Amino acid sequence: MVSDKISKGRSTVSTDDLGKRTIGQLLLQYSLPAIIASLATSLYNIVDSIFIGRGVGAMAITGLAITFPLMNLVVAFCVLVAVGGATISSIFLGQGNAEKASKVVGNVTILCLIHALVITAVGIIWLDPILYFFGATAETIGYAREFMYIILAGTPITYVFLGLNNLMRATGYPRKAMISALLSVAVNIVAAPVFIFVFHWGIAGAALATVLGQLSAFIWVLAHFISRKSEIHFSRRSWKIDRAIVRKVYAIGLSPFLMNCCACLVVVFINKALLDSAGPLGNIAVGAYGIINRSSMFFVMIIFGITQGMQPILGYNYGAASWQRIKETLSKGIWLASGVSLFGWLASELFPDAISAMFTTESSMIEIARNGFRIFFLFYPLVGAQIVIQNYFQSIGLPKLSIFLSLTRQLIFLLPLLWLLPPHYGVDGVWIAMCSSDFIAFVIAAVTAIVMNRRIARKLNLMKANDRKS
Repeated sequence: MVSDKISKGRSTVSTDDLGKRTIGQLLLQYSLPAIIASLATSLYNIVDSIFIGRGVGAMAITGLAITFPLMNLVVAFCVLVAVGGATISSIFLGQGNAEKASKVVGNVTILCLIHALVITAVGIIWLDPILYFFGATAETIGYAREFMYIILAGTPITYVFLGLNNLMRATGYPRKAMISALLSVAVNIVAAPVFIFVFHWGIAGAALATVLGQLSAFIWVLAHFISRKSEIHFSRRSWKIDRAIVRKVYAIGLSPFLMNCCACLVVVFINKALLDSAGPLGNIAVGAYGIINRSSMFFVMIIFGITQGMQPILGYNYGAASWQRIKETLSKGIWLASGVSLFGWLASELFPDAISAMFTTESSMIEIARNGFRIFFLFYPLVGAQIVIQNYFQSIGLPKLSIFLSLTRQLIFLLPLLWLLPPHYGVDGVWIAMCSSDFIAFVIAAVTAIVMNRRIARKLNLMKANDRKS
């Protein structure tokens, strides 16, 4: 088995301990760094939006909101490789196959670069038509275009950083993965106000700060996998494309890929519904949704931190056929994530104006956001459990179920509701559609987990019994 006992700056346990230590200890070790990193990223996104809103203007906030669908699409092609690679590397380690886990590193890097170059080229060539399709208007296209040109140019750096950072966490280095994320955020938060308020580079300054932060983290994770001190690292064999590994990466990564693609499509429909429903305040309503979306993602990113910490534990123990440890990990993850989403609901219900006022002084935007917060977050306490269950199936190598659960929340129910409700309820209909789909998706996820866990338990217990006999 892989052994990466450590001292400073690395994991305090070996990957073997994913099958031995208590689940509480492992979640603390793996999830806490991921939560801290996700929290830092969320804070950066919020602070960056505040800098843009305060330093550039209300229309810049709307321009930034218009880029969300394209950003989701860009991220989708990265997580397709990053999450799939992280999951199969954990499963290989659970099976005691360190050599294959090392091959994943090189294959993931190559795939990330290929995806990044294609996305950059396509995005830059057709940027304006894409942004207009996503809801840009004459007042907002300039801001959106200026921001995305720079983000797209930095995509190769971003993809390799995110791909390797996921592998770093999955192969036993959660603290180093946390440090890389914190490094990116720290550079970003320092550079953004300088570029915006001192150099007066506007929204382009925010984009440049983002790329600069990711470049620093890219150097950090690259150094880790180049070093021979790392048990899983680059080698000559790792640079040879392994078709079996690539197929598994894509099969498992398809779930988060589709989730981000759905998020892209959904934001397009939401933006268009708001533009149609709000009349002359359409751009203001889109900006209000941008504030709500940023605030929601703050809590969702913390939940993703929990699921990232769960992933190596689930993957390893699934590879080792340890059902009881899988069940305990899922249960604890659901409780943690539900606590986070409950806190998000309380904050949005009690302090909607205070949250909006951080981003803008535009009174009409604050007013629209106030109502949006209170309706949008109505069933938010259930969102944490739904996300954990969805990522659970992905982590144990059942991507089809994960894809199905992702589609229920973001596509299957939300799009019909966005078509039906806004014509009758106006802007409120948009918020009602989103909270209703959250509730339905939770119910379906809970039922799916109950039914499938019975089958998974029987399968793994049988495998364990056969292993003992042999």
